[in-house]
Amino acid sequence: MTVASDHQQTVDLEPILRAALQPELKQANAYPVHLGSGQPPGILAVYSACDGIDPWGEAFYYPNDSLKFALLSHEGETVWTRDLGMGVVPGFHFCPVSPFDLDGDGVDEIWFVNNIRTENPLSLSGRRLARIDALTGETTGQWEWPCLAGDTQVMSHTHRNFIFGGKANGDPVLVTAQGTYGPMFLQGWKSDMTQRWDVRILKDDPGARGTHPTVPVLDINNDGVDEVLWGERCIEFDTGRELFCADRDVYRGHSDHIQPFENPETGQTYIYTIRESDPEAKPRVVTFDDTGNRVWGRIDEGHMDMGWVGKIGEGGAPIATAIRIRSKNFTKAGVEYGGVEEHVFNALTGKDIQLPFSTYKTKPKDINNDGIYELVKGNEILDRHANVIGRFEGKGRRFLDMPGHPGLQISSYNDAGELVIWADKAAIGNQ
Repeated sequence: MTVASDHQQTVDLEPILRAALQPELKQANAYPVHLGSGQPPGILAVYSACDGIDPWGEAFYYPNDSLKFALLSHEGETVWTRDLGMGVVPGFHFCPVSPFDLDGDGVDEIWFVNNIRTENPLSLSGRRLARIDALTGETTGQWEWPCLAGDTQVMSHTHRNFIFGGKANGDPVLVTAQGTYGPMFLQGWKSDMTQRWDVRILKDDPGARGTHPTVPVLDINNDGVDEVLWGERCIEFDTGRELFCADRDVYRGHSDHIQPFENPETGQTYIYTIRESDPEAKPRVVTFDDTGNRVWGRIDEGHMDMGWVGKIGEGGAPIATAIRIRSKNFTKAGVEYGGVEEHVFNALTGKDIQLPFSTYKTKPKDINNDGIYELVKGNEILDRHANVIGRFEGKGRRFLDMPGHPGLQISSYNDAGELVIWADKAAIGNQ
C-alpha cells in the first residue's frame, strides 16, 4: 500500500509471505530461520489464541490455549507444526524461543524452554532447554533448565527466562539466562552442550539488574567476541567475563530499555538506557560510552517505562526519547498508562529537543533502507516529520531482518488467522 505525502519519501509495503495458522489468533511472532547453504530462509511462527501472558502476578491470567510452532517455507507453505500443550505458558518470559545454529552446520536449531510436567504449568523441576530440528520439527535433545534461585522468589521474578546466541572468535555460543529484578544467572553452552561458562549475580551484589524484553548482542569492542548488554552490564561470550558494569555504585535497579547506537560521524558505539526501579538513584535516563563511562544523564526522579534511540535527526542524527509514567495497568486489551510525560534529547549530548509531534507509542525502524529511520505507530509508517508515508494491515506488529530483503520487514496477524510479513518493495537495494 502506497500513501502519498508532501515529501518525496514513501514506503510501499506489500505482503511477501502470507500463511494461515489457526482460526483465532491473539499472538503470532515470526523468526527468520536459516535452513542450509543455498536454501532460502524459512520463518518460524510462534502463535496462540491466547494473549501473551506476563509472569507478574497483577498481569497473570490462566491460559485458554496452548503455544504452537509452525515452520513456514520462504513461499509461506507449512513444513511442520508443533503444539507445546497446556504445560507451557504462552508468554515470552515463560517460553523464550530462539533459532540459532549452535552446531555450525548452516541450519538453525530451534531452542525454547519446554515443560515436561504437562499438568503443572508453573513447575520449575519440569523445565527443560529443548532443541528442535528446524528441517523436521523433531525434538533432538532436552536438558534441565537452570532454576538456581529455586522457588524462593515471587512468580514475577522466578519466571523470567532468556535464550540468545552469539560468536566468540568464530565459535557459536548459546546463552541461557534467568532473572531480571533479583538474582540473575547466565550460562554459556558449547556445541556439544557442555557448559562453557557460568555467571551468577546474586541478589545483594552491587550494580544494575537486568532489562526486558530483549537483550542486545553485539561486538562492542570489535575484538571478534560478541557481548551481551545484560541491563547496564556488558558480558562477553568467550568466558562470561564482565567487561564493565556501568554506574555500579550508583544504580541497583532494573532498566526498562537499553539500546546500543552509533555516532554516525565517528562510528563509536554508545549505550542508552532508561531506568524503571531503584527510585532513589539518579539520573533516570543515561547514555554511556563503549567502556561503560557515563557521557550524560538527565531526569532525577520517576519511573521511566518506554524509550528509544532513532536516526530521525538531520542527516540521520540520533535522537533519544524517554517516557515517564505515573501508573501502569495490565488488561487483556493491552497496557494502560497514566500520567505520561514525554522527553526528547540529542542522544549524543543529552540536550533537550523539542519535536513538533509526539513520539509516544512509536518505534523507530529503517523500513526502506535509506539510513534514516521511519516511525512505526500502530499500522502507520511515518517519516521523521511525522507525515504518514505508508500503512499495513493486521495486529501484533513485530520487526524482522530477513536475509535477501533490504531494510526491515513487519510481521502482523489478522482476524482470518493469518500471519503476514510486509516489506517495502521500493526499499533501497531492491532495484
